[in-house]
Amino acid sequence: MDRNSSARSTRRLLAFGHFVGLFLAMTVICLPGLWIVLNSLRPAVEIMAKPPVWIPQDLSLDAYVAMFGRVGQGGIPVWDYFRNSLIISVTSTVIAIAIGMSGGYAFARYRFRGKSTLFLGFMLSRTVPGIALSLPLFIIYARMGIIDTHFSLIVTYVALNVPFTIWLIEGFFRQVPKDLAEAAQIDGCTRWQAFWAVEFPLAGPGIASSGIFAFLTSWNEFALASQLTRSVNSKTLPVGLLDYTSEFTIDWRGMCALAVVMIVPALALTFAIQKHLVSGLTFGAVKG
Repeated sequence: MDRNSSARSTRRLLAFGHFVGLFLAMTVICLPGLWIVLNSLRPAVEIMAKPPVWIPQDLSLDAYVAMFGRVGQGGIPVWDYFRNSLIISVTSTVIAIAIGMSGGYAFARYRFRGKSTLFLGFMLSRTVPGIALSLPLFIIYARMGIIDTHFSLIVTYVALNVPFTIWLIEGFFRQVPKDLAEAAQIDGCTRWQAFWAVEFPLAGPGIASSGIFAFLTSWNEFALASQLTRSVNSKTLPVGLLDYTSEFTIDWRGMCALAVVMIVPALALTFAIQKHLVSGLTFGAVKG
């Protein structure tokens, strides 16, 4: 009995320690986001106070009211920026996933000359930081006349996301047994029908995972967007944050309010497909 009691006490202590560790980790992760939300609701005096004011004394929605007000009256064209971000992010993600599915399937299922070298080249292209490409891209796009357009950012984000999507989707297709598609073809399906009816559903979680990562990369990217956009017609939400800066001051409350607006759609999308996201991240770790 003493031995059993000691084992139960040890398990309870370990469970409690595990809970405390997770709580502290989640606190560290969530604290910056909570701080941004609080700063969007309180006056600038509290934001700039030293020492910091941890518990807000005066909360209001003035920053959000001003942000969605008319341009020239303290507001910025947030709806235009939101539309631009949505068009660019969704379009680039769809194209990147289409290319990634084709490339990932080819690398997982077929043998061809230079396969390993080509795959390694795709992976090495991700080692180049995006900001290092800003000047070459700006010169090329300026000569092509596509600076300050949706098309320029879509092409750029597709190029940035394709290597990652190919790498991720290739791993998931590799985990899908070939025998399933061959059995479907024996039953009368074409290769295309076998892909959509058998292989695509099984690799769906991985494709959803790569899609959410590609979308978030395009949605949050700032460095290249700030160099390739000039006007309201193409500026995205991250670039719109600069509208709250001036020569001598920064409107921290307005900037935090726009950051909250940026976070909400990405957070909602992540929660909407979290089931596929979690299963996609764990699928490749399980051997069939």
